[in-house]
Amino acid sequence: MLLEKVLLSGNEAIARGAYEAGARLVAAYPGTPSTEIAETAATFKEMYTEWSPNEKVALEVATGAALAGAWSMAAMKHVGLNVASDPLMTVAYMEIDGALVLVSADDPGMWSSQNEQDNRYWARFAKIPLLEPSDSQEAKDLTVEAFRLSHEFHAPVLIRTTTRLSHTRCPVTLLERAIVAQGPGPGQRLTLVPEKTVMIPANAKRRHPLVEQRLEALATAAEASPFNRVENPDGAGPAFITSGIPYTYVKEAFPGSPVLKLGFSYPLPLKLIREFAAGRKEVYVIEELDPLVETELRAAGIPVTGKDRLTKVDEYSTTMLQQAFGKPAAPAPKPVPGLPPRPPLLCAGCPHRGVLYALALQKAVVLGDIGCYTLGVVKPLETVHSCTCMGASIGHAHGMEKALGREVTGKVVAMIGDSTFFHSGMTPLLGVAYNNGSTKTVIVDNRTTAMTGHQGNPGSGLDAHGNPTKQADLVALVKALGIDDVTVIDPYDLKTTKAAVKRLLESDAPAVVISRRECALLRTAQRRPAAVASKDICTACGLCLKLGCPALYKADCKTQVDVTLCNGCTMCIQVCPFGAIKEGDPQ
Repeated sequence: MLLEKVLLSGNEAIARGAYEAGARLVAAYPGTPSTEIAETAATFKEMYTEWSPNEKVALEVATGAALAGAWSMAAMKHVGLNVASDPLMTVAYMEIDGALVLVSADDPGMWSSQNEQDNRYWARFAKIPLLEPSDSQEAKDLTVEAFRLSHEFHAPVLIRTTTRLSHTRCPVTLLERAIVAQGPGPGQRLTLVPEKTVMIPANAKRRHPLVEQRLEALATAAEASPFNRVENPDGAGPAFITSGIPYTYVKEAFPGSPVLKLGFSYPLPLKLIREFAAGRKEVYVIEELDPLVETELRAAGIPVTGKDRLTKVDEYSTTMLQQAFGKPAAPAPKPVPGLPPRPPLLCAGCPHRGVLYALALQKAVVLGDIGCYTLGVVKPLETVHSCTCMGASIGHAHGMEKALGREVTGKVVAMIGDSTFFHSGMTPLLGVAYNNGSTKTVIVDNRTTAMTGHQGNPGSGLDAHGNPTKQADLVALVKALGIDDVTVIDPYDLKTTKAAVKRLLESDAPAVVISRRECALLRTAQRRPAAVASKDICTACGLCLKLGCPALYKADCKTQVDVTLCNGCTMCIQVCPFGAIKEGDPQ
């Protein structure tokens, strides 16, 4: 029954789709641009929702529910699927009794990511169906369809979105939640069939041919899917094959052109595509990033093109398409002259600033990780020297030491956040202890997953619904991994922080400094009166500006404090050698 029409983002629509499909469980790890899927799912009391320690665990949790007959979903950003790929490749061989939907939010343009990988490959690699919505309404509808397909074909289904879809809002028609029988009934015993769920080589060998047969059946289903459709078959202008967000750009740039729109985009509906392309002089495949569909269609003998006109990098736009095909396009807005550049910065009062400042003073080589502290790479701190993936900082530091010796790498430090440490940092730190390394590690514990919007993690003491839960003891955990030298500091105390960092770098044994102070933007964060700067005392030496705090600025060459930004962390007061900055009066 139709309920109402509301504005939803793509992420919110996917969560709504899981609710309407009747899903019982959603597991995720926060990562832009996917984060709001689980946040929205947590608002539906009918669905259990959790932040898992990492994406691998999220998919395993969702898989467990699906094997037991429940309808479940795991959500993550594109690089998170790399972490979850280990279970995915084998789960694809298993027979799913319930339904298992996996959402990968790609990031063309790298708005908040370290690479631009195209996760459509994972569907082909795992030999599972791929759905690509083009707007929020279709995101909801295709999520419902994904659950249906998964249950019908006993297979995981991948929904691939992108940043533009994840965060764009459009009208969505809401429907009631479906009532779906899931799992054993009352009084019944859960039963699993080992031949279908225990992937020892003998069973997996028998399952692989079934996966290939399933892929053929899915290709037939794609041919008949209402989400694959031809629009304006007799229209004027170039003909296009497209999917996802690029479909919206094609419609805006060429409203009268023939378009084959793919929503169920793998396996490809080759019969439908051949019929669409037959007799047309030129057919263009419009797809962001890799020429995946274009290459497959050419291999199938269907004459198409696309990347000869368009780039393999960055996200597309309506203007880009118009320019690529010689169509008049609206001129790009010109930047306003004289505006200063505005790079991303650590927030005013960010607790990471204190330890980054101390590391900069020591001229340490800081191997960074995924989190807000990576912003230490920009001026004026310029402290972070590498950033690869979740947890890599510790492994990188250990490898440098073992290859070159501590006499070369004595001032190398791994820097990792609390959420990232729980995600992927424990195993490399265990490796340091096990292999008699002496890697130095700083864990910046701000009691939250800050970069993606303050989601809970095992050390925050709050679950996905904001309810109190068991809080991991970070100190005890680090010691259990084999690191005896563990120091906890408050990064707002610069004297203690500098001493701890100096001692860390001089240590001959593996050591960890835990920089503990909650994120300055949390509601529970303690705020003190804003600092006050005196122009009469300030000598314009600029030492305070080396902190890189956006609450500090220059007026008539003298430092001043923006009281609307300052949270009273006092770091600038501690840095000023002349007493020109003082604590403000309590209001």
